[in-house]
Amino acid sequence: MDEIFEGQCFCGGVRFRQYGRPMFIHCCHCKDCQRQTGSAFAINAIIEADRIEVLKGTPVAAEMATDSGHPHDIYRCPDCGSALWSDYGRRGWMHFVRVATLDDPSSFVPDVHIFTRSKLPWVVIPDGANSFEEYYDMKALWPPESWARRDAARASAKAAR
Repeated sequence: MDEIFEGQCFCGGVRFRQYGRPMFIHCCHCKDCQRQTGSAFAINAIIEADRIEVLKGTPVAAEMATDSGHPHDIYRCPDCGSALWSDYGRRGWMHFVRVATLDDPSSFVPDVHIFTRSKLPWVVIPDGANSFEEYYDMKALWPPESWARRDAARASAKAAR
């Protein structure tokens, strides 16, 4: 059985459960993430959307502009505005859960640091961490089991259409 992780927004108005560990975890240092979080970076756990269950409340999607032109919806608590997860590209089948919203965010360590070209100078990337000035080669870094999960989630979403 998969591990279960729970989390919530700042005010507790939205509570959710995540079934299993993420496929991969990004620590993103891009300027968009910095502005959207009001912090030095965002830590996003990439997981299948059907592994997220909302237990309380109803997150609302806020569409954000992106440099790529692809849609980016951030799901937030309607009361306190906390960002809970994102849907990059409006795929619908994959979410990027904000690790800090989990009850025990220390359960997860980033697999990769991305967009370090805009990293704040006082942020120190741990020795030995995968770190890239921009994005990275997913095929080179993602474990095979994560690729299999990603492919299965994508195929399931296509079949449901």
